Amino acid sequence: MSTVRRSWVALGGLCVINVALLLLPGDRRKEPSGQARARVGLVFDVGGRGDKSFNDRAYEGVERAVRELGISAQYVEPGEGADREAGIRLLAAQGFDLVIGVGFIFSDDMYALAHEYPKTRFACIDYAKFDDKGFVVPPANMVALKFREEEGAFLVGALAALVSKTQAVGFVGGMDIPLIHKFEAGYQAGAHAVCPACRVLVGYAGVTGEAFKNPAKGKELALSQYGAGADVIFHASGSTGLGVFEAARSQGKLAIGVDADQWSEAPGHVLTSMIKRVDVVVLDTIRRVLEQRFEGGLQVFGLAEGALSWVYDAHNQALVPAAARARVEALRADIVAGSIRPPSTRQVR
Repeated sequence: MSTVRRSWVALGGLCVINVALLLLPGDRRKEPSGQARARVGLVFDVGGRGDKSFNDRAYEGVERAVRELGISAQYVEPGEGADREAGIRLLAAQGFDLVIGVGFIFSDDMYALAHEYPKTRFACIDYAKFDDKGFVVPPANMVALKFREEEGAFLVGALAALVSKTQAVGFVGGMDIPLIHKFEAGYQAGAHAVCPACRVLVGYAGVTGEAFKNPAKGKELALSQYGAGADVIFHASGSTGLGVFEAARSQGKLAIGVDADQWSEAPGHVLTSMIKRVDVVVLDTIRRVLEQRFEGGLQVFGLAEGALSWVYDAHNQALVPAAARARVEALRADIVAGSIRPPSTRQVR
């Protein structure tokens, strides 16, 4: 059983962060020399560990690497602002073999620190650094891990419209930014692909990182959309989505989870979840470091790579008619084949 030690680490007088260090005993996690095969550090995004979504999937990927690949791991859950940069810097300064930042909000800091620590490998999930010339490709010691979220959102949008009895479905986003617009755009396109007359109601929790950890706002938005006629709502909002599930339970309606299987948040009211396999991508990146196959630059994952999917299992099969499931799977095949290309930018509202 892992031993967890929490320590407070000061960085140059700038700030203090709470570092969770997992000590992982057992020969199966070590080389014959007794040393871990590699040290991997992960800095959590807004919402932190326990969001039952994006952060937890990244954590699962690192923990799988601990069990399966013999690495050691350290986790940093920052506060706000400088804490995030300080957490990345702490791991880089300590000579970690790979430093992972969970979320687009790390993009600028990780790009700068990758240049400052050229011998350290960095990975940024949902990297999104732009300048006046467009997308900024990271340096050779840093990989940008991005997803075609609009593909998975297209599938759950189609499913929502297929099961809707009101021809109205909803979308609750976290922070109103281009990354979450990809979810919205795909969801709307999927719904309209199978039900052109369907309405798609849209709401966002805010314009700062706080929008990803505000369940009260999520519930407020969901109640408004249910009240306006929606009977299925898809959220892409981190722990803000917990409020969407609460609203679904209270109104006897359906909701769609994101990133991980979120059935347990509202059993009987979660139609499905759009799975974003952050855990698999993180595990693969760590494996590439161990096998000396790490490559910097941009890597993009979607349905064809098995990095996105939707949940259909014993829990929710009673909510998903056979014809609806078959239609969604046919759409999946069309996207993988390239005959359907879901939009990644939202329509002007």
